[in-house]
Amino acid sequence: MNRAKAKNTRIVLVTCPNLVLARKIARAVVEKRLAACVNVVRSPVESFYTWKGKLESAREHLLVIKTSTNRLPQLQREVKRLHSYDVPEFISLPVTEGSPEYLAWLGETLATR
Repeated sequence: MNRAKAKNTRIVLVTCPNLVLARKIARAVVEKRLAACVNVVRSPVESFYTWKGKLESAREHLLVIKTSTNRLPQLQREVKRLHSYDVPEFISLPVTEGSPEYLAWLGETLATR
């Protein structure tokens, strides 16, 4: 496992109201090299949350976005620009370890402009 390269790696979670928007965001952020890879969970997740003081629930599609720390601000702006929600979910999780080959590929993919 490579901890040094993992320090700069982030997993970002974003939920979308439908598969069309999920795919649109996934394509856009990979094309712009804001993410190396995006997994679109095609089976909806069921979300429960409070919005404007009311308990809500929705079926949403989850994006699992692999990116780097330095790409986070641009990635967040792009997700917000494309998203239909007033306040889209954007949660960044640090990666503590990963396979050296995968982390190297991720870094090389994001470094290419």
